[in-house]
Amino acid sequence: MTGMAQGDDGFHRTQANFPVDGDIMATVALTAENFDEVTGKDGIVLVDFWASWCGPCVRFAPTYERSSEKHTGITFGKVDTEAEQALAAKFDIRSIPTIMAVRDGVIVFSQPGALPESALENLIEQVEKLDMEDVRKQLATHSH
Repeated sequence: MTGMAQGDDGFHRTQANFPVDGDIMATVALTAENFDEVTGKDGIVLVDFWASWCGPCVRFAPTYERSSEKHTGITFGKVDTEAEQALAAKFDIRSIPTIMAVRDGVIVFSQPGALPESALENLIEQVEKLDMEDVRKQLATHSH
């Protein structure tokens, strides 16, 4: 049987293709309680807004997971939009999956759509190369 694993007790269990409570993953479940704390730190945080019923989200999950294992210096967060509707509303998430990149507490990218692995890697590379002093200057100019 594909996708089924037989446990020691003889029962078959399905294997989830998306984060489930208790799974040990390189990604962090983001909630209204921890979002600001996690994304407000120095460094890069990628955020995947997803839902278990969303086919493209479920298909994107292994790509995101592989990338999180490859880039251990980056925090890879996941927001379950069903459980965290207020958080999804706060960032005006209208389509999932939506990928957001935060660097040093500043949102530097947010776009709906599942990215192919090469595009996700390119995004990470671009965010790593950003001159955050320049980004802050641009933000200051636009906020007046």
